Amino acid sequence: MSSSASRNEHLTGQGCNACLRAPHGGNAAHGLFTKPSTRPMHSHEFYMRIALSEALKAYEIGEVPVGAVVVSSEGNVLSKAHNETMRQNDPSAHAEIIALREAAEVLKNYRLNKTRIYVTIEPCVMCAGALIHARVEEVIFGVSDPKGGGLITLYQLGNDTRLNHQLKVTSGVLKAECGEIIQRFFKEKRTGIIVEDRSQKTE
Repeated sequence: MSSSASRNEHLTGQGCNACLRAPHGGNAAHGLFTKPSTRPMHSHEFYMRIALSEALKAYEIGEVPVGAVVVSSEGNVLSKAHNETMRQNDPSAHAEIIALREAAEVLKNYRLNKTRIYVTIEPCVMCAGALIHARVEEVIFGVSDPKGGGLITLYQLGNDTRLNHQLKVTSGVLKAECGEIIQRFFKEKRTGIIVEDRSQKTE
């Protein structure tokens, strides 16, 4: 890989497995940092771009394009997933639920204390409840969901003090990009364009 390609991967958040495996999720594996940091090496935008790449995978198989990434307190990616409700014939197979299950398996703990989750669209009520039960610390999402948002738009489950855990919520990260892919998907549905499994298409 050329040095310019490597730099591009760091900027876009794509393809750099060494970075995702490195302590704190950063560039230590490439020798660019000599001292460990107690802060995550990457920005919200970095992780949201990974979530967007997952959303694109969902779009390509005809699923509602939502992607999610669970990140440890050190900045390591624990899991990433996209919607698979139709593929799995499972109404609970939202990106967030799948990502939570995989992260719990990695940590060998159903409690995901001090973790963050990045989601391209505001989690629904089902997913918000799962995030609370998992004790996720922070939810970062891209675009609000006016028809099903469970954290800000329709309900505010994350800051309901009647529950035994509250979520820190950050919204609007890469809002335009996250909104564009979901709008494109539903525009195609409304205009009668068949949303097929694009991953099976051949040149």
